[in-house]
Amino acid sequence: MSARTPLDPPRTIVVLAKEPVAGRVKTRLTSLLSPAAAADVAAAALADTLAAVAALPGDHVLVLDGAPGPWVPPGFAVLPQADGGLDRRLAAAFDVVLANHPGPALLVGMDTPQLAPELAAVDLDGHDAVLGLAEDGGFWAVGLREPDADLFLGVPMSEPTTGAAQLERLRAQGLDVGLLPTLRDVDEPADAEAVARAVPGSRFARRWREAAASPHATSGGPA
Repeated sequence: MSARTPLDPPRTIVVLAKEPVAGRVKTRLTSLLSPAAAADVAAAALADTLAAVAALPGDHVLVLDGAPGPWVPPGFAVLPQADGGLDRRLAAAFDVVLANHPGPALLVGMDTPQLAPELAAVDLDGHDAVLGLAEDGGFWAVGLREPDADLFLGVPMSEPTTGAAQLERLRAQGLDVGLLPTLRDVDEPADAEAVARAVPGSRFARRWREAAASPHATSGGPA
């Protein structure tokens, strides 16, 4: 019997991201890097993420906190992020995207530049939603067929229990949830080093190696 092939991939893929501006992104990397170097690393992670999304069929949307620049690939619709906490921004992103683009939709962040293989394999067949948990307790991806603000509002974000709480909320709303592979977010220098080793040929890995080896990097970083 042949292996089962995906039957229901997301038809719209959304990237929720911040403009890579020094002092606003990857601030936890500044224990090792300057704010400018940390922003460069963030820009590389975002570039890898956008390239992975652009390589897939369907509609592509960037929901951005900040101003778009020439780094946005062709074919992406760019929408502003809503105000408020991450729970409100997630709810608003799905509301707008699914009102204007075909579902199901999958939303990812900019902190997992190693996501390409997992992204290409996402399949919602038999599921109302999918969720990709992160090693730090958060989540790197969430996919839905229909928008519903109650799926996100009030879920505590940026906590070690965020992923578990989000999964519980989806299931409490009666959704059948498929779990995607768990990935490691890039937050701290040790995360960046591990992810760079996992995808050594990526833009992210090259920029991380350059930044970490810079004489301007502080001591005490990853070996």
